[in-house]
Amino acid sequence: MHIEMRRMPILPVVIGTGFGAGFWPWGPGTAGAVLATAIWLLLHQWLSVGVLVAVTIGLIVVFTALGTWATARLAPYWGDDPSRVVVDEMVGVWTPLLVANGWQTALAALVLFRFFDIVKPLGIRALDRRRGAFWVMADDLLAGVYSAVVLFIIIVLTGWER
Repeated sequence: MHIEMRRMPILPVVIGTGFGAGFWPWGPGTAGAVLATAIWLLLHQWLSVGVLVAVTIGLIVVFTALGTWATARLAPYWGDDPSRVVVDEMVGVWTPLLVANGWQTALAALVLFRFFDIVKPLGIRALDRRRGAFWVMADDLLAGVYSAVVLFIIIVLTGWER
């Protein structure tokens, strides 16, 4: 049976598309990043700072592994780096959210992440050009790291708090 004729595996679709955010027709990557930010903001309301940081690190680690697995499973159906796969944007935006301290800095983390993810400076484009499921995740993780550094510097220099 040809791969195109087989039924797509549901769990990789759910994970890869960020619980369906990747099917948003106008900017699926932004939709995935917004969903991840909303999840973080909900957690921020209920968890202490230390627990929130630990949970966010856990989300990054777990969804990097799951995202790599899901992307590899979806590649035969959708290609190497399809726009519908947005779990990489979710992991990417959770990275600068590690230094966020409220909804305003969370919004700044989202904007900074999308900037680095779209413009792809400083080695991000080189990672984006590589093929394979891990590299789909890696360029967004690097965009997230750059966003976290910039956000941290802004917070320190301005004393920006909640």
